[in-house]
Amino acid sequence: MTAADTAAPKREARTPRKARDRVRKVAFTRALNDALNLAMAKHDEMFVIGEDIAEMGGDFGVTKGLLAKYGPERVRDTPLSEAAIIGTCAGAAMVGMRPVAEIMFADFIAECYDQVVNNVAKMHYMFDGQFKAPLVIRTACGGGFGGGPHHSQSVEGWFLNVPGIVIVAPSNPVDAKGLLLASIDSDDPVLFLEHKALYRSRAEVPPEYYTTPLGQAAIAREGSDVTVVAAMRMVPMALEAAEEAADAGVSVEVVDLRTIRPYDAETVLASAAKTGRVVVANEAPKIGGLGAELSARISEECFSDLKGPVVRVDGLDTPIPFSVPLEDVVLPDAQDIGAAVSTAAQY
Repeated sequence: MTAADTAAPKREARTPRKARDRVRKVAFTRALNDALNLAMAKHDEMFVIGEDIAEMGGDFGVTKGLLAKYGPERVRDTPLSEAAIIGTCAGAAMVGMRPVAEIMFADFIAECYDQVVNNVAKMHYMFDGQFKAPLVIRTACGGGFGGGPHHSQSVEGWFLNVPGIVIVAPSNPVDAKGLLLASIDSDDPVLFLEHKALYRSRAEVPPEYYTTPLGQAAIAREGSDVTVVAAMRMVPMALEAAEEAADAGVSVEVVDLRTIRPYDAETVLASAAKTGRVVVANEAPKIGGLGAELSARISEECFSDLKGPVVRVDGLDTPIPFSVPLEDVVLPDAQDIGAAVSTAAQY
């Protein structure tokens, strides 16, 4: 045995701190928290408001630490009144503030629906541009955790028929941060949907201030045989289904909408025309929802390019049960998307 054999082992070279920070993996909730922190530093006129968002840091921890940094004037707890939260934000936006409201669960937007669709969404139009509505409404939506009928709904369909409001729906932490910053920078009212089942997902998120364009879809996976159009939780499920389809020799392209209203029709239709076979995946019930809109648009504008009918994957037409096994039956999953891909590929 030599002296080298008995010497203390050398430490592995460590990545410089700045490099480590730039490639850090963070959770979806942390990415949102980073976005709020950066935006509050940039916009003095911005404040966050909602139930338990100050000392508690929000039901899911998205606003954690903001009270200590920015104080109670800019990080405000409210009573349990969604109507009061959005009414306050609508007035504040009219006089130049840039509020970000948290509605704890998307289901409770029913309590402030009038303020959203009859005041906020129509403000710019009703006042001929004299007033703007730079208001972001963050809310947790979707099922998959046994929350039952009042804490698990997909609400995008409630707002698809309302001109004047932007609906943003990220599927991963990188886009969550970039889309939230873009939403806060925007002078339009934004309904920012955060799927609860994605909150623990992690990715390498740049620490700096960056924006992801609103109204611009992303090709999450390129393919040539079948297109799957999805948003939020359905995107990682579509990617999982695409991997399995590849093993069977089917090339699947996955389009991540990112913004639901106005959605990027150009990207969706180009992909549909490219593959000729389309699956639309949406967690909400089938009737009158996002899947119906996309299916109709694709069928109308890509009819001559399609090799078969658009196949829809949706939740069942029923309230979400508390029972997790029953919830698994009601909500679509990667296997459902995979079966739809197989059906589409046979045409």
